[in-house]
Amino acid sequence: MTDPLAVVTGGTRGIGLALSHRLIHLGHRVVAFYWSDQEAAEKAEAEHPGRLTALRVDLSDAAEVARAAERVLGEHGTPAVLVNNAGINIDRPFLELTDQDWRRVLDTNLSGPFWLTRALAPAMIEAGGGSVVNIGATTGMRPRVDGANYCASKAGLLQLTKCLALELAPALRVNCLIPGMIDTEELRTRWRLDDPARMAQTLDEIPQRRMGTTEDIADALEFMVGPGGSYLNGQKLIVDGGQFMW
Repeated sequence: MTDPLAVVTGGTRGIGLALSHRLIHLGHRVVAFYWSDQEAAEKAEAEHPGRLTALRVDLSDAAEVARAAERVLGEHGTPAVLVNNAGINIDRPFLELTDQDWRRVLDTNLSGPFWLTRALAPAMIEAGGGSVVNIGATTGMRPRVDGANYCASKAGLLQLTKCLALELAPALRVNCLIPGMIDTEELRTRWRLDDPARMAQTLDEIPQRRMGTTEDIADALEFMVGPGGSYLNGQKLIVDGGQFMW
C-alpha cells in the first residue's frame, strides 16, 4: 500500500494494457477496469501478480461506477493517477443509429469518465493531488462516416477535460492524450489493415511512414503523469506521427 496507485479503465487489453504496464514499471500499483474479456484480464493479473488487480466494471452504469470507486478507495487506497481509457464503438449510418446505440457509446465513453472522476477526485485532492488523463481520439476533432455517436463522445471528452482542468486545479492536472493510428489487433481488424493495399493507403497519410505502437502512447503517458509534465494542464497531446496537424 506504500506504492502509488493508478486506476486504468480498459486497462487489460490493447493501448490500456500498455498503459498499465508502463505505470507498473514506474512503480505504481494498478487497478485495471475491464468489461467483457475476462481471459485478457486474468492474463494481465498473472503477468503482474500483486501489482495489477483487474476489476470488472460496466462504465455505462452510474451506480456500478460509484460502487467500483468505493471499492478502489476502500481496498486499494487513493489513486495518484486516473486514466480514463475505456471506450467502445457501435458504428452505423446516422439514420440507422438506435437510441441504445447512442446511449451505450455516450455513457461508456463520456459519462463513464465523468462518473469515475467525480467519484475519485475528492479523495485525490484530499491526498495532495494527482493526474487525470483522458484517452481521446482524433475523431473527436475530425468526423468520420458511421460514427456520429463515437465522434460526439470523444468531442465531449475533450471539452470535459478542459472543464475539469479548470475546476480541479491546482491539486489535479487533467489532460487528454489522443492516439493516432496505433497498431493494435482491434484497429487492424476494424480498418482491415491486414490487406497490404489498405495498409499502404494508411501509411501514405502518416508523415512518419509507420503505424504507432502502444509503447508510443505509453511514452506520452509517462511524460504527462510524471514530473516533466507538471505544468501541463487542460491540454490535448496528439500522438499520431503527424497524420493530423491540429
